[in-house]
Amino acid sequence: MPDTAVCFAYGSQALFMTTIHNIFLLYHVETFLSVYKIDKTSFWAGEIVFLLWNSLNDPFFAWLSDSSFLGKGATTSVTQVVLHRLRMLTWSGPMLSVSFLLLWFSWLYPGVQFVVCLCLYDGFLTVVDLQHSSLLADLAVSVRARARLNFYTSACSAVGALSVFLSYIVWNKDRFVSFQVFCAGLTVFSFVGFIVSTRHLGKHYRACAVRSKEPRTDFKEEKSSLLQMKKYLHQVATHRNFVLFTIMNLLQVFHCHFNSNFFPLFLESLLGGAVSPLTASLLLGLSFVAPHINNLYFLTLCQKYGTYRIIQFLFVVKLLLSFVVFLMGPSHMWLIGIFIASNRVFTEGTCKLLNLVITDLVDEDFVLHRRKQAVSALVFGTTALLSKPGQTLAPLIGTWLLVLQTGHDIFQTSEIELKSDVKSLDYRTTTLYRDSCFAILVYVPMTCAVIQLAVWSRFSLHGRRLSYIKTLRSDGYHSCEV
Repeated sequence: MPDTAVCFAYGSQALFMTTIHNIFLLYHVETFLSVYKIDKTSFWAGEIVFLLWNSLNDPFFAWLSDSSFLGKGATTSVTQVVLHRLRMLTWSGPMLSVSFLLLWFSWLYPGVQFVVCLCLYDGFLTVVDLQHSSLLADLAVSVRARARLNFYTSACSAVGALSVFLSYIVWNKDRFVSFQVFCAGLTVFSFVGFIVSTRHLGKHYRACAVRSKEPRTDFKEEKSSLLQMKKYLHQVATHRNFVLFTIMNLLQVFHCHFNSNFFPLFLESLLGGAVSPLTASLLLGLSFVAPHINNLYFLTLCQKYGTYRIIQFLFVVKLLLSFVVFLMGPSHMWLIGIFIASNRVFTEGTCKLLNLVITDLVDEDFVLHRRKQAVSALVFGTTALLSKPGQTLAPLIGTWLLVLQTGHDIFQTSEIELKSDVKSLDYRTTTLYRDSCFAILVYVPMTCAVIQLAVWSRFSLHGRRLSYIKTLRSDGYHSCEV
């Protein structure tokens, strides 16, 4: 079991990442549109470049990180792998902070700066996220130990999400200096935090290597090759549980981003005057914090009942809630408000539990393919690549459903115009519009839950099989006892 200092150092990395990433998600588009006045052509060109880069960088950086572990001569110990990941975090974490700061100061032509800043930020974010997630599989094997590490991650992420509330105080696109100072402060906090936490973990595991008398290992045993890549892709394609998880995860990523993209629109359309702008802003901020707090409870349940059962339970809850709200109809404002908020919170919470399942898949991949070293970053990177279509499809399918159900094309109508247009409709048309939005709100989670339950029921990496896999993985575990 990892000691408290190690758990806190690992979890604090999520604090430094979440503190700046939520600000990025909320404000980078509005900054370039409202403050830097980027033109429409440059904006969409930048988004296309970013979409391509965002889709490819996960497997690219994962391959650069772990391809050497696929070779027959790769005999690196787990402690050395952990130190390898910490060395990558030592430079990529601070660089993520610097790339975040570059977003909030105009230093290039807006169109060029938009592309450069997005690609730099997302590139460093990918490296940090991959290495941090991979450490979860490398630092511990048991479900209990991994759940404890994830518990600290969720707790620190919840604290990091508080930056969203502080940002509302200083955000003003007409007086941007106060927000720039705020972001500079977050950058310094994150920059120093990444350095301190990675050095602490590095010091701990270097001491472990000395105590266990592990030889220093270079990562040059065997160069990566096209043959190794083809072999790995074949192994992934024939890994049954990985394929089933990918299908389920694709739907989960789709649902998470669907909720994020249309959360404000559902609040406006279905609750209307029942919710003030301040309350709506508060709900939006809480939707960033609540999943992390909620996850603390579910992680304790995962230790008792297993991650598989808890995720299955959350799918059932999602289906039942959707069905109950469907039966009650759109006239119950309080029920719709609770459903909109809880739907996002529980869906995001489920997403945060999935890292535990991916670490189990890392263990199964290690055993099935008789690897000398687990390729954690490659498994996480491949999973991210295959789930990216869900992120892209969410706004596309969501807007298509809105056009189909409501007749309002939000590609041709700005958000403000859409809201004022809806308010000016007659009672009959307004009712039809609300009913259409209600149908989308209910049918999407209901459909996702049904398919996910069907796929998840065929996933076999739980119970006795999971215990057997972890026993075999532990037999090959030669680093410090965690």
